[in-house]
Amino acid sequence: MQFLIQGDRGIWVEYLQLALTRAGYPTRIDGIFGEHTCQALKDFTGNTDVCTVNRAVWEQLKPYLTGYRMHTIEKGDTVFGLSRRYGTTEEAILVANPLIDPDDLVVDAVLTIPLGFPLVPQMVKYTSVLTQWIVEGLVVRYPFLSAGVIGKSVMGKDIHSLWIGTGEKQVFYSASYHANESITTPVLLTFAEEYAAAYAAGGNIAFSSAAREKNDGQTGMGQESVDARTLFDEFRLCMVPLVNPDGVDLVNGLLNSGVYYRRAKRIADDYPSIPFPDGWKANIDGVDLNLQFPAGWEMAKQIKFSQGYDKPAPRDYVGKAPLTAPESVAVYELTKENDFLLILAYHTQGEVIYWKYLDYEPARSKEIADYFGSVSGYAVEETPGDSGYAGYKDWFIEEYDRPGYTVEAGMGENPLPMTQFERIYHDNKGILVGGMTQLR
Repeated sequence: MQFLIQGDRGIWVEYLQLALTRAGYPTRIDGIFGEHTCQALKDFTGNTDVCTVNRAVWEQLKPYLTGYRMHTIEKGDTVFGLSRRYGTTEEAILVANPLIDPDDLVVDAVLTIPLGFPLVPQMVKYTSVLTQWIVEGLVVRYPFLSAGVIGKSVMGKDIHSLWIGTGEKQVFYSASYHANESITTPVLLTFAEEYAAAYAAGGNIAFSSAAREKNDGQTGMGQESVDARTLFDEFRLCMVPLVNPDGVDLVNGLLNSGVYYRRAKRIADDYPSIPFPDGWKANIDGVDLNLQFPAGWEMAKQIKFSQGYDKPAPRDYVGKAPLTAPESVAVYELTKENDFLLILAYHTQGEVIYWKYLDYEPARSKEIADYFGSVSGYAVEETPGDSGYAGYKDWFIEEYDRPGYTVEAGMGENPLPMTQFERIYHDNKGILVGGMTQLR
């Protein structure tokens, strides 16, 4: 964690401001360590002399980033009393500690206390650090979730997976293949949190069931809901919310110095028309992770080389061969090790769903795509020729003859601002539910 002083700016300041706000010392989350943030920090620490964040202060703040703290039971403790003390609910404590007897708490035993706020933030930029905090916190809050690491990035960062459900039908969702598309990471994490909370409460996941009419600007929304426990029993959902941690850290400012940063800057200098780092899509080696799969890779190479991307680049370089980037290899191997019946690969740009690869049309794939379009308002299209090869969706369809989809969320210039998140999540929740229910 980065040492901070007043006057600093950037992603670590955003996380400081997020933690202070959650701790009850609200401050504007703008990435600027100004006077108001300084005062909130002093109020939090009780130290009115200095306005710095060192390792010890980060440790105090960390529960407000992971969403939980640990409590050693003392004589006289009750679940109700602890819920009042920590600003949470009895139900949340019981879900996080399924083996305790609430009427007979054991002195000196350690309880997990989920704190009283939604874990997945919607107002800060995402990085590998924030993703790791959230995955950790979700599994602690909801111990029926499981987490894993499917591989390592070029820089050795974990590529996390989250699993929910015990059913026989496996489904896979992934996001942030491209570094400047990290708004897709909280789409999956928010769905994981909402699904887990609904399952724990014995409730439903509700979503819009009718598309907005884009031609006249009118909106006609109905509502559907699905019982979370039925989904849990019928499906086993795997999510990889951040495929490209190094690239996302570069774009969002966590990686802003050092050997890897300097190498990325040298790569970008050969492509002056692509803004740095905002235009960066590739992994930190300058390889486009969604052009790394063995489905028409030679054709993708021919197309991209003809466009000038014949060496490491901020975008569109296919690599020296398929499956040479460790992040793409991790997704490939995860897929080979499981029996996914349907996959969603999340990207941003255009509010469109791509469902086809060449002449492959897996059974019901177009029908499911049309359903996704109906619940999201997104267009359903075939992939454009220049982008129609070597993607994860392309390989999955060719390899397994099963439904696979690239979902392009949101509109505008990448990276999309987090102000779009609420709309993007609203539009995509029906797709995320439907990726399971449409396999019935």
